Amino acid sequence: MIKTGIIGGAGYTAGELIRILINHPNVEITFINSSSNAGNKITDIHSGLIGETDLVFTDELPLDKVDVLFLCSAHGDSKKFIEANEIPSSVKIIDLSTDYRNESEGFVYGLPELKKERIEKATKIANPGCFATAIQLALLPLAANGLLKNEVHVNAITGSTGAGVKPGATTHFSWRNNNISVYEVFKHRHLIEMNQSLKQLQSDFGKAINFVPVRGNFTRGIFTSVYTECDLSLEEIKALFEQYYKDAAFTFITDKNPDLKQVVNTNKCVLFVDKYENKVFIISIIDNLLKGASGQAVQNMNLMFGLDEKAGLNLKAGAF
Repeated sequence: MIKTGIIGGAGYTAGELIRILINHPNVEITFINSSSNAGNKITDIHSGLIGETDLVFTDELPLDKVDVLFLCSAHGDSKKFIEANEIPSSVKIIDLSTDYRNESEGFVYGLPELKKERIEKATKIANPGCFATAIQLALLPLAANGLLKNEVHVNAITGSTGAGVKPGATTHFSWRNNNISVYEVFKHRHLIEMNQSLKQLQSDFGKAINFVPVRGNFTRGIFTSVYTECDLSLEEIKALFEQYYKDAAFTFITDKNPDLKQVVNTNKCVLFVDKYENKVFIISIIDNLLKGASGQAVQNMNLMFGLDEKAGLNLKAGAF
């Protein structure tokens, strides 16, 4: 059994991670660290797990007792944690923050559809951002074939869980419900990792990604629409997407205009490709807490330990 530890166990992504790991056939959770909740039951915070676990939070760090450590801390805190603690060299690390997505200090960017072979050999993974995952999966086949010649236009709407568990002026129910708004237009932090990945596939890519992030009035999921100019026919573009994702465990191409509910509560990304005059149009949908965070983190863990990539991730979307 793979023994796991979790740092920052009280947030949404940690809750989803715990939900997956307690049902994973190859995993045993050794500890879940949360200094502010030490001694409390996991179910006091993650009430959806009532009846599924008797684990409690701890403020201890038995790092020598685990095989892999998941960092679910706030952005900036993962780096501080690693610098402040002696983590045994035998312990693999999967960081869900932004801290190492530039692949510094030996971290590999953990997008399996881009770097599966490197992930399999890695000891440190920087898990991608949720927006970045959805948008990159819409663009990777184009970049891999040198087809990103013009500016890319992106509109993506995300559920409220993308803002984290701590309430704020734009996240509490009375503001978010029956409302919609944009934020960080053209300057979202995920643009850095997106550009990094696309340039690794297409070195001459230097055009703008005009990204408009939108706060949605729903809980979870990301619905992304992307378009850019492309001279290929729709049939040729679809063939490139099918070829690029032919071995992908969780990324699928559909011929039908998709709905967000098709992926919520799953680790899937569903892509829809169309063509309007000289523009290729792509819809990319994911669950921000799963394929955009904890599900992808477990997918990366599976690859790092030589397991079936889908192990523990047979999660089902609801029909309605």
